[in-house]
Amino acid sequence: MVDEFYNKLQKIRRYIHEHPEISEHEFETTAYLKRKLEELDVRVIDSGLKTGLIAEIGFGHPIIALRADIDALPIHERTGLDYASKSDGAMHACGHDLHQTSLLGAAELLKAREKELKGTLRLIFQPAEENFQGAHQVIAAGGLDDVAAIIGYHNNPHLKPGQIGLRSQAIMAGVEQFEVSITGISGHAARPDLGVDTILTITSIVNNLQSIISRTVSPFDSAVLSVTHIDAGTTWNVLPDTGFFEGTIRTFSPEIREKVLARFTAIVEQTAAQFGARAEIKWGNSPRVTYNDETLTPLIFENSKKFAEVLGVLPSTGGEDFAAYQEKVPGVFAFIGSNGTDGAPDWHHDDFLVKDEALPIAVNYYVENALYLLEYFGG
Repeated sequence: MVDEFYNKLQKIRRYIHEHPEISEHEFETTAYLKRKLEELDVRVIDSGLKTGLIAEIGFGHPIIALRADIDALPIHERTGLDYASKSDGAMHACGHDLHQTSLLGAAELLKAREKELKGTLRLIFQPAEENFQGAHQVIAAGGLDDVAAIIGYHNNPHLKPGQIGLRSQAIMAGVEQFEVSITGISGHAARPDLGVDTILTITSIVNNLQSIISRTVSPFDSAVLSVTHIDAGTTWNVLPDTGFFEGTIRTFSPEIREKVLARFTAIVEQTAAQFGARAEIKWGNSPRVTYNDETLTPLIFENSKKFAEVLGVLPSTGGEDFAAYQEKVPGVFAFIGSNGTDGAPDWHHDDFLVKDEALPIAVNYYVENALYLLEYFGG
């Protein structure tokens, strides 16, 4: 990557970082990306997406999709950077500014080689990853129609620029968001026998749920269940008639997910019934396991060694709606080093920092693997 190109991409990333927009509101970001692509003479598809966009380079089959997410988080930035967010209460605290800049950079390089391409490269600048809705919007808009495979990545602040982390199967967790509402019978705190104690029911359920991971999941596998919020009652001498608790479950395989969710439901309903209360469980619309294709991932692992240090990594307990694409077509999702210094802030922190030095590897990840997959599926 020559200095002139690198400096141009650095300026683009910093501009995007200065102008973050949260999920479902990426209007100016979308307009900016469209202008940049049109300057490159890359054809933008009329997809009907409210925010985000889809573009294509090349013609015919196979079609390989390259995905980058574009939304920011509702966080007040505290990095002190001279290009810090100018949008109060919004920040690229997850590095999506790097993601979309690197896909723009890849678009420029791939457009220059369009006549050589043996198929089509579909560029997906996806909105609304942070609320897990964007991938579904892209799929509904036809973004995966006729796609043979898709690749994407997320920056990783614990890897150094120049490093790529990859693994077959689960690389990010399946995420479940639950809210459990409990209904009992209100009464005086001095006569609990005349009511149905909602608080006792909730605390008993929460306590019983802690057995799921240790007694349902094999010690050779892993999962997480955390109750993070409990709300019941308004005063000291009244038993409330309702209350609720919420939290999250993280799993790394479809089989374990099904087992854990079934056990969760049974414990909630049976414990509530034990106390004479009623329970209602609501599940959030959150992503499944980001599950890397077991055939393509080793190939991308080896191909990426041409331009990066490639490491085997453990899966992250974070979630990614890239999983929705992988349920439709073979997909590979990587981690690309973006900081690597000791104590580097993690995703979603108000002092999260991406280093510009991550740009060359991120661009090459798209370019080299897109070309490789065109050959692989076109051969």
